Amino acid sequence: MSYLRPSNIDGAKHSWAILALLVKRLRQVWPTVSITLRGDSGFCRHKMLGWCERNGIHYIVGLAKNPRLNQLSQPWLDQAKSQFEAQQHKQRLFAELHYQAGTWKRQRRVILKAEHMGQGSNPRYVVTNLAGDPKQLYETVYCARGEMENRIKEQQLDLFADRTSCSRWWPNQFRLLLSTLAYTLTSAIRRIALPQTELAQATCATIRLKLFKIGAVVIRNTRRVKLLLSSSYPYQALFQSVCQKLCPD
Repeated sequence: MSYLRPSNIDGAKHSWAILALLVKRLRQVWPTVSITLRGDSGFCRHKMLGWCERNGIHYIVGLAKNPRLNQLSQPWLDQAKSQFEAQQHKQRLFAELHYQAGTWKRQRRVILKAEHMGQGSNPRYVVTNLAGDPKQLYETVYCARGEMENRIKEQQLDLFADRTSCSRWWPNQFRLLLSTLAYTLTSAIRRIALPQTELAQATCATIRLKLFKIGAVVIRNTRRVKLLLSSSYPYQALFQSVCQKLCPD
């Protein structure tokens, strides 16, 4: 959904309230579902984390580095540096810390990725209430956020979900609704009709270009609509296969 607000406020302001609405709706439909919030450091706010803890929501969220975190991490950072100097290729170590920011009411578990490479040290931090091995949580659970962001970018860039520049709320909401419906439709076609084809892993932009944006002559009468496609259209066989899978009868 779109949310009209001033641009000179914290980017995560009110995000915990929006999360509360989403969780309420999800639990209405699936009362026993386990919900995990995964996000980058832009969502690491004490209200967000506190709300999750009070309402039984798991979270794994990026945490911006600061001098205190770097100080706590120094033993692992030094070890990664020593290993890099000895082996001359990138080193990655994982550990967990207990850290309390100034706005937090208590300590929380922080996962450290102590990385050292040719450009120098590159520590990364994630705060979580999930149990498990730090390396597995970082690489398998947190880093999967990248694939999620790819799907969001598909809708934003390929299907124009970023067209929310109107000063009024309803036009922005309607544009976002149309974009979401377009993404849902395109994703369904990819899932149902494109497995084991050359477009099985294609982005929405590629599917639009090769299957949707086709020049054709439209002939309509009282009983049917005919689409006369170009005989030189290079994806005729694929287009026909998609149509048959979507409308098998």
